[in-house]
Amino acid sequence: MPKPTFLNLSPQKQKRIFDAAVQEFAAKRFDEASINQIIKTAGIPRGSFYQYFDNKEDLYLYMVAEIGREKMVLFKQMEALDPEADFFENCLYSFSQVLAWAKAKPEYSRIASMMELDNSVFISKLRAHSAAGLNMYKEMLDRDKQRGRIKADTDTSLVVDMFYTFSVNLSKEYQQTGSEEMLLTRMISMLRILKEGIAID
Repeated sequence: MPKPTFLNLSPQKQKRIFDAAVQEFAAKRFDEASINQIIKTAGIPRGSFYQYFDNKEDLYLYMVAEIGREKMVLFKQMEALDPEADFFENCLYSFSQVLAWAKAKPEYSRIASMMELDNSVFISKLRAHSAAGLNMYKEMLDRDKQRGRIKADTDTSLVVDMFYTFSVNLSKEYQQTGSEEMLLTRMISMLRILKEGIAID
């Protein structure tokens, strides 16, 4: 994470360095990203970089934390939803919010995609740690089990993993097609299949 010297910089200079990191990590996987390019884009000397961060990993963690703070604002809005909304309604709402966020912040979406494609040790560990964010969905599903809306023997982790994996794939498609309506339609279809099943009794 940032050193005190970075935190003492003006907000404008901090943002310039953050934006340079976002630009580089949105274009390249972690191992391929260049500190030289980041400092060039940010307009700072190489020596200054190491006064602000220990290394590239340190900068990446700072960038991801800042993006995560912005993203959590979206999920905080879910608390304002109808408390009677079920797991499927909440999943659709959160996905629509993520799509809107990806439209407003396309670089963030590309960084997330780069993380999914990156098998470096550092990113793999970071991705595993980030999976803890899925606990919110698991809690929603378990709540619906207690309400009698979901079968008690449903594998919570498996259902949430299915939703997450499908969401990631649709997010990748969004970068290629830019079609929010089509992807929302596909998410609605997937959630309906999860909810109703496909077998005929």
